Parts: sequence; structure tokens; C-alpha cells
Amino acid sequence: MFQEIRAKKVLGQHFLVDGNIAGKIVALVDATVDDLIIEIGPGLGVLTRLLVTKAVPVVAIELDERCVTRLKSELSGFAQLKIIQQDFLAFDFSSLDDSGRRVKLVGNLPYQITSSVFFRLLAINPLVDKAVFMVQKEVAQRLVSSPGGKSFGILSVLMQTFFEVQLQFFVTCLAFRPVPKVDSAVISLERRGDFQLGCALSSYQKLIKQAFNQRRKLLRNALRDLIGRQIMEQLPFDFNRRAEQVPIEEWVKLCQQLEKRAIFVAE
Repeated sequence: MFQEIRAKKVLGQHFLVDGNIAGKIVALVDATVDDLIIEIGPGLGVLTRLLVTKAVPVVAIELDERCVTRLKSELSGFAQLKIIQQDFLAFDFSSLDDSGRRVKLVGNLPYQITSSVFFRLLAINPLVDKAVFMVQKEVAQRLVSSPGGKSFGILSVLMQTFFEVQLQFFVTCLAFRPVPKVDSAVISLERRGDFQLGCALSSYQKLIKQAFNQRRKLLRNALRDLIGRQIMEQLPFDFNRRAEQVPIEEWVKLCQQLEKRAIFVAE
């Protein structure tokens, strides 16, 4: 018999133990025979056990060797399950033999790496059809916020540019062991299949970060060093606003116009 696995604070572990919540998350993934499911940080495997019953390939990426050992022992009978001991942020998606399948991500994300996972998702967004994540409640509310609100920020713009983001339901802290100090929420992200950014992702991220890192300033001041006053005057864009007041489609158009004027230097 395995000994109890105690959560490691350094990994930000809070294991999901509520089977009902796990069932609702797996239902949102909506796995079909055309899908490849990638689970981020399966931990004790409460989601994994449900995912493998869907008869679709599942790749579970877990950093904690203790969890990997247990999962491999307890779920060894499922040939469609591949368990990889690795940091998801360093995982090479080109190594996947997806055979043309649609990639769907799912996971209970450690709070301390949530933003990093989302930026990783941005980088691989053409590969991902859908994602269902458990995140801190406050993060979920920011991700689905609309222009004009104080919670509308960098991640709101970037994720909503590429994905249809929906807050599905809230989850009490009592659904985890150990019990965290905050509540969580489950969000879904479905890729906008026909969307084309029309500029480099690095340019878009640089523009959005520059604007929101000085969000109290009007954009004519926050973006002055990046764009310059002279070019601002030539563009069909209202810079007399703060970053959170600008709709996403305007950010996209502005980035396209700036790239045409060679504003962004390749990094």
C-alpha cells in the first residue's frame, strides 16, 4: 500500500478530492474519439481516473515523482494513458503523436504558476482546441472581465483575443486537501478557429504589457516611449483613453498598424 502523499508547499499543491467537481470538469472537456487530452498536474488522479474512461488518448504531465509513481501503479491497465514526469511549462508539444487529433487541455492549476500556464497556452494556441482549468476565483473573474472594468487587464486581453473564455462555476476551498485560503473557479477556453492575429504574437504581447503596466496613465503617455508622439498623431486610434477602456478588436488593429510601421524590433 502507498503512504499518503502530503502536498508540497514548494509546488503549490492543493489536491482536488471532490469527485462531483471532478465529474463536472471532465464533462466540460467533452472528450470525443477525435481528441487528445493533456492533463496538467494530475496529482492524486481524481480527474485522470475519469478521463481514462472516455476511451481517448490521455497524456498526464506531472512534476512530482511521488504522484507519477502512484498513478503509474494504479492506472497501469489503461493503455491509452501516458504519464510523463516533467514540468508542463517545459513540455515539448512537437513530441506528441496526435495523428491529427484535436488537443484539449485540462487541469487544476497551482496558483503560483497560473499566469505562466496561460502565457504558455498563448504560445501554442494554434495547437489547442479547448482548455478547461481550475484557477483561483479572482483570476477567473479577471479573465472573463470586459473592457471598462478595473479587473480587465493583460491576461483578459490576451486570452480573450484567441479564445472564447467562460466562467463555468465556482468551487469552495473545501474541495481540496490541504484546504487553501481562497476559493477557486472553473473556466473554459475555446479557441477562435477562424481568427488571425495579423501581427506577431511577440509584438502584440509587448503592446498590451506596455499599455497595462502603466494603466493609470492615458495611453498617449503609457505608450509614448514605444510608439512616439508623431506616429500616434497619424494613427486612427484614440490614445486619450486608459488601457482598460479599449476593446480587444482595437488592440488587434493597432498592433497591425504598428507592425506595418516597423515599430517593433525583433527580439
